[in-house]
Amino acid sequence: MTEQVRRVSCIVCPISCQGEVVFENGQIKEVRGFNCPRGKAYAQTEVTAPKRMLTSTVKVKNGTIPLLPVVSKQPLPKGKIMDCAKALREVCITAPVKEGDIVCPNILGLGVDIIASRDLAAAN
Repeated sequence: MTEQVRRVSCIVCPISCQGEVVFENGQIKEVRGFNCPRGKAYAQTEVTAPKRMLTSTVKVKNGTIPLLPVVSKQPLPKGKIMDCAKALREVCITAPVKEGDIVCPNILGLGVDIIASRDLAAAN
C-alpha cells in the first residue's frame, strides 16, 4: 500500500486554513487539519476535480461601453476555463442588459450559464 499526502490551502473563507489529503492506492483515505466542514469539502474537490469561477468580458453592441463584465453562475471544471474564455471571445450581445441576465447559456455544454455582472444601458 502506497500512502501519499497532498497539502491544500483552503480558499473558501479568509482564514485560509491548511490541511492535508491522504491518499492510499489512489483513493482518499483521510482529510485532516481543516477548521470547518467547508474546508474539508473544498480539499476533497480540489484534489479530485478542481473547479474555478470564470470572470471575463463580452463584446456589446449599442451599449454605453464596449465590453460587459460577466461571470460563471457556478464554478467550472478548472481544465475547461481557458476553453470557456476562448468561447466568450466570440460572444457579442446587444444592450440593454440587466445584472444576472444569461449572456451565454450552458457554456460548452458544461451545464453552467455565464451571466452579466452589472447592468448596461443602451446608447442613446
